[in-house]
Amino acid sequence: MSFRGKLVASVLALAVSAFAVSGAQAQSIVQALTAAYDHAPDLKSALLNAKASAENIALAEAARRPTIGASLSGDYSWKSVNGSFGDSRSLTAGLGYDQTIFDNGKTDANIEAARASAEAAEFQIRSTEQDILLKVVQAYMAVYSGRQLVALRNENTRFYSAQLQSSNDRLDVGEGTRIDVAQAQARLAQGDAAYRAAVSSLQTSEATFQRYVGAAPQNLSPTNNFARLIPNSLATAIAEAEAGHPAILAAQAAIRYAQASSDSAEAAFGPSASISGSLGKALTSPSPGASSSTFSGSVGFKISVPIYAGGAIGANVRKANINHIKSEVDAMSAYDQIREAVISAWAGIQSADAQISSGNAAVSSGRTVVEGVVQERDLGTKTTLDVLNAQADLTSARETLINATSNKVIATFSLLAAMGHLTASDLGLNVEVKSAVRYTQAVDDVWAELRSVSE
Repeated sequence: MSFRGKLVASVLALAVSAFAVSGAQAQSIVQALTAAYDHAPDLKSALLNAKASAENIALAEAARRPTIGASLSGDYSWKSVNGSFGDSRSLTAGLGYDQTIFDNGKTDANIEAARASAEAAEFQIRSTEQDILLKVVQAYMAVYSGRQLVALRNENTRFYSAQLQSSNDRLDVGEGTRIDVAQAQARLAQGDAAYRAAVSSLQTSEATFQRYVGAAPQNLSPTNNFARLIPNSLATAIAEAEAGHPAILAAQAAIRYAQASSDSAEAAFGPSASISGSLGKALTSPSPGASSSTFSGSVGFKISVPIYAGGAIGANVRKANINHIKSEVDAMSAYDQIREAVISAWAGIQSADAQISSGNAAVSSGRTVVEGVVQERDLGTKTTLDVLNAQADLTSARETLINATSNKVIATFSLLAAMGHLTASDLGLNVEVKSAVRYTQAVDDVWAELRSVSE
């Protein structure tokens, strides 16, 4: 297929695709976020992880409850002595009871650590939720701006094609030169390459969109009113982020976990006490002889005091204390990272606003320049190269405006994420918010051996 034939085929394919998209119902950014929230496997994984973490509470609480077990055993034995044969049968049944009644606060510390860990896992759900929703916005805007760039570069290619035809026509009547034709051909080739690159990038963006949303993008409409969630000042935005961002809240929960783990390690230096009891009945049936029945029971206690454990207890305490300090350092890092993210997103919005303002002015003046240069070229005072350069400047300004508009939307949602407000609840999405709080409350009261727990 010739170069011109390939170009025509590409334009027709784009036109068919654009017609199919325009005929579909508009897919708002809210709809995309809602679909992604219900679809996201990473969010479901975070929810399951939080539920699994909640079970550690029940495991820790089990240490202060008794353990009761039943046993049943039996045997048959025989022997032959000097031709005399004898055998016997026995059956034994019993119940056993064990319970730790004092462990120097170790169990209480482990329970507190488990609750802090479950709380951190709950905040991780919110962090995952924010990450996914922000990626959806980025994918959404990548498709939206990608389609605009494809349409723009297609229009640009058609402009260069028209200029090539005009250069050939002017050459045929002796008003142009072969240099004009060659320059137009070169720009057309560049324009076609840029168009094809935009199409390839758009296909990648659409695949990313479908990965997060679970469906192919339709006729996108990024109009939203979420800018109303943005505070009036940077200081307010930072304050809200420091008070409610899930990463900071998770860091605070991690400090609680580390403190409780340190208390648990310290408790290992102290004594522990436990009680035990058993009941049993044994039936024996010797042969020859009469069968007998024995009923027995016992109650006991045990007090243990660690004296030396090879240095393991001290090492555990030192390790726990170091992890406690580390958790506080990590929390400081989390504060710094969130503050940086807020400032960066805030600056991104300001920068995008400035680029949009200047971009609109550049596009408006660029259109006037292109129209004027074309007229001057027709009058002989400008060359074809001047027309091509003016069109290239206009295309660059329009692409900058497209990117700036997309960047502002992304920066707005990035600021919401940095503040901790890019959640289904804050955005008002029509979904069932994923949370392990009710499951955690349910397992916190479970003492029976249940295979499943209803929330």
